Amino acid sequence: MAVLREGDRIHNYLLEARVGRGSFGDVWRAKHHVFGEVVAIKIPTDPQYVRNLQREGVAIHGLRHPNIVRAVDLDPYADPPYLIMEFVEGPSLREMIDSLGPGFPIPAAVVVLRGILRALSAAHDGGLVHRDVKPANVLLQHPAEKIDSITEQSVKVTDFGLGAVSGQTMQSVMQSGSLADDPGKGIAGTWAYMSPEQKDGSPLDGRSDLYSCGIILFEMLTGERPQGFDLPSALQSNVPPHLDEAFRRSYARLDRRFQSAAEMLAAISPGARRGKNFDAVIPPMAGADASKCPSCALPIDSDDQFCIRCGSQLVAAVPRCPACRAYLHHSDRFCILCGKDLRVLA
Repeated sequence: MAVLREGDRIHNYLLEARVGRGSFGDVWRAKHHVFGEVVAIKIPTDPQYVRNLQREGVAIHGLRHPNIVRAVDLDPYADPPYLIMEFVEGPSLREMIDSLGPGFPIPAAVVVLRGILRALSAAHDGGLVHRDVKPANVLLQHPAEKIDSITEQSVKVTDFGLGAVSGQTMQSVMQSGSLADDPGKGIAGTWAYMSPEQKDGSPLDGRSDLYSCGIILFEMLTGERPQGFDLPSALQSNVPPHLDEAFRRSYARLDRRFQSAAEMLAAISPGARRGKNFDAVIPPMAGADASKCPSCALPIDSDDQFCIRCGSQLVAAVPRCPACRAYLHHSDRFCILCGKDLRVLA
């Protein structure tokens, strides 16, 4: 394929700068020659991946969601073939983690993960498993120096080129980051974030992406990827228990993992779940204003056990399962980890 340069025209867009290079293609920032609209254009450098570029374009075109990078146009038969996408101005989560390390704010980490999970929930509902969820494939449309004020709407998941639909693999150009393949098994993806079943070449569902989300959560909270059985709080003591528990349930065997992105989303959002209490509501800590977090003074819900912004514990004690000692919410009727019936404690 021809070598592209700044100023070359692709469809109605003029190439301005190459912003990403993957194993099988490049990504360029480009501007509409009349309207000035800025987009990202993915262009394969290997003819073998043209058909897969088409599959990726079709896949993300059907995923209309604010947390998924939007497809603008596609022509796999042009010379060169191209996929035009929404341009996200801002750093990748990979860049942000590398910059902040263990100083990544806990509230911001929760917001970012919520955005990722909302994107994956939409993809899974559409029958698509991402298969390459990693920090390099999460773009943040937000100034790096203002990470404390990031919103869920600023989080954009990209690179569905390895997505699996009905057990079929789609391999395509990477928008960001490198492609790490296991040559012994011919498995595409990034090894450090793969679920065990993906490494084994087994059929996948959305729970495989949730395993990757657990690794991302650990990395945001600690600046490192998980090793062994350590929880995030083993490296950072200010990590609240409900995030430890969310990591434990995502970075787990398939049968013990969260069953859906929506379930994991609820687990990282204290106070979001409602239901019949199995126990009396635990009173707030002494001297606390029931409507505000005593640490950051931001509003809280009446039955929050932890502040969703700063992670501070809001109650004198957090209930734990008598069987497995997992942390519970007072509205839980069954332990989300071991399944114990908690209604007998009422």
